[in-house]
Amino acid sequence: MRWLTTLVRRSGDYGSVVTTLQLPTRDDVERARVTIGDRLSRTPMIANRTIGARLKAELFQRTGSFKSRGALNKMSSLSDEEKRRGVIAISAGNHAQAAAFAAAAESVDALVVMWQGASEQKIAATRGYGAQVDLQASGPGDAFDRLHDLIEETGRTLVHPFDDPLVVAGAGTVGLEIEQQAPDADAVVVPVGGGGLISGIQTAIGATMRVIAVEPETSTALHSGLEHGAPTHVTPTSIADGLNAPFAGALALEICRDLERVLVTEDEIEHAFRTLYQRAKLAVEPAGAAATAAWLAGKIDARNPVLLASGGNVAGRTAAAILARP
Repeated sequence: MRWLTTLVRRSGDYGSVVTTLQLPTRDDVERARVTIGDRLSRTPMIANRTIGARLKAELFQRTGSFKSRGALNKMSSLSDEEKRRGVIAISAGNHAQAAAFAAAAESVDALVVMWQGASEQKIAATRGYGAQVDLQASGPGDAFDRLHDLIEETGRTLVHPFDDPLVVAGAGTVGLEIEQQAPDADAVVVPVGGGGLISGIQTAIGATMRVIAVEPETSTALHSGLEHGAPTHVTPTSIADGLNAPFAGALALEICRDLERVLVTEDEIEHAFRTLYQRAKLAVEPAGAAATAAWLAGKIDARNPVLLASGGNVAGRTAAAILARP
């Protein structure tokens, strides 16, 4: 698996200019499963009669989301010199926590670029795993400018939240578990932000299982990128902050170009959030409710789907506000 990327500033391509791109394969995902080993949990598959579907509960993963899979696979691949220099990551929260956790597991110093307005709970959790947090950026757009500056200043190795083949392969281990736990599923419904999770799942099981992408109407990085044929800057505003990527990765645009795609409204996300909490007893974050939102809204044509509940890192005030609404 080879991947050569040159990062550029927002005035360029909003993410990465891909000089040579070789996509991760099912074998890479299998290798990631071996690399991760027993350091992460095999998350449960939960059937719920009220919802009428099975739920892959990644909110029970270490750090509260699927993100630790990709971060740990990437961190484990670093050379001794790269580990000595330390790593840098960028995230609104879930990848931040995952990168911090994985760095601690590999005894690597980590710096995470977040931004003003990010969840205080996620910032605190990232620091709790031992990472330094940089909050100079005012939002996700200029956070990537800040990231480039810090890479140049520090020489740290980037652990990208979604546009790295090792991160994608790690995320794909979710798909391997679904394949074993629900071999009769006729659809796997996946929330999408930057595209790392759905790229990994499609790579792992897309040859034999139908994979469907779900984005909020107010956060359409994958839709926009596929329409333009390249990573495209968007200004995401969804309550599902874990899906508010400012662009989708080049890997996702290639891997997911032929997938079914569904958009959900903010009201549909909130309704699914309440349903998961009240009927399935799953304390997801709004991003983790997006796949269920598409299913409950009748936007998924399937009889026996698996819905990804991708994470559970939600601030108490946010959860309380959603639950209080009718």
